[in-house]
Amino acid sequence: MSSTPPVPGPVIEQDDTERPSSRTRARGGPSTRLGRFLAALAVPIATAVAMGWTFEWLRTTDAARSVVVAVALALGVVGMFVLFWGMDLVVNQLGERGKLLVRPWVFIGPALLLLGVFLVYPTVYTVLISFQDARSVEWVGMDNFRFLVTDPGMLRGIRNTLVWVLLVPSAAVAVGLAVAVLADRLHRGESLAKSMIFLPMAVSFVGASVVWSLIYDFRPFGNQTGLLNGLWVAMGNDPVAWLSWAPWNNLLLMVIMIWMQTGFAMVILSAAIKAVPEEILEAARIDGANEFQVFFRVVVPTVMTSIVVVTTAITINVLKIFDIVYVTTGGRAETEVIPERMVQWFFTRGHFGRGAAIAVIMFLAVIPVMLVNVRRFRAEEQIR
Repeated sequence: MSSTPPVPGPVIEQDDTERPSSRTRARGGPSTRLGRFLAALAVPIATAVAMGWTFEWLRTTDAARSVVVAVALALGVVGMFVLFWGMDLVVNQLGERGKLLVRPWVFIGPALLLLGVFLVYPTVYTVLISFQDARSVEWVGMDNFRFLVTDPGMLRGIRNTLVWVLLVPSAAVAVGLAVAVLADRLHRGESLAKSMIFLPMAVSFVGASVVWSLIYDFRPFGNQTGLLNGLWVAMGNDPVAWLSWAPWNNLLLMVIMIWMQTGFAMVILSAAIKAVPEEILEAARIDGANEFQVFFRVVVPTVMTSIVVVTTAITINVLKIFDIVYVTTGGRAETEVIPERMVQWFFTRGHFGRGAAIAVIMFLAVIPVMLVNVRRFRAEEQIR
């Protein structure tokens, strides 16, 4: 009995285009992708609305302080986490090219927004106010800036600020560098010595001004409570009103700033000095250089970048110094400085135009300092 072989039927070719792959089915059609994108977009939008409503509630609520603190922490931590998670969810719905282009801006966007709101907008608005009158109603052109170069108090403020900029950073960096070198040579007590020098950095400018006001205190009769006058009278001299002794009172105020900034300079420069390779120092000594030559011709050029950075930071602090002058003398006895004049005209005398013009001058004065610092950094990077 023989079996008949099966007759092959017609071959039916399958068209791949008619049966979508599992990857295509997972993605879905355009309507599905749009729905997922809108659903993901709803998460950050809803979170932002909820955060805005919560912030408004915190601003107007009469709830207990503990409740307000708890809600504020939740708003700042949980709310921001959900907001960024939602934005990342939206980015994931885009294509590969869209993810690469959009994701960096999503995460840096809030920082740029805050920077624009709290830095760029006030700067532009201040420049506009500087060309207006006392109440920012009418435009007065360059009148406010002409006032800056004609008012005697403002001219003294500019002169005193220039002296501050020249003396305070130089003295603070010089003393800080000397202390850093000497402290590094201590076999014992280096940490204690540096801590004592750095301690004034923990004090606010207002607190330091109050302390030094007690040191400079003057009484026309009776016992002197100020330390400096106590020593001066003990030497057989008459008491001196130090803070009214123009122009030397400006130097006495600079001492406060130098006292506070020396610790900062010492810490930065001490770390830079410790990073100088010992082989270079030993090679200089073998070549016959003494310690002074090693310091000024090897150590100082090596740490020059750190010196520039510290000098720049202290210079910027000096350009905006206000607390010391305001607490000690209030700008009297020819101790005016530019920031003190700005506060006086803007807040005390209520002339917004002149106060804003002084602020613009301060802003322009900081720009060259920053440019010098940036150029120094670029030169160092090219050398490396």
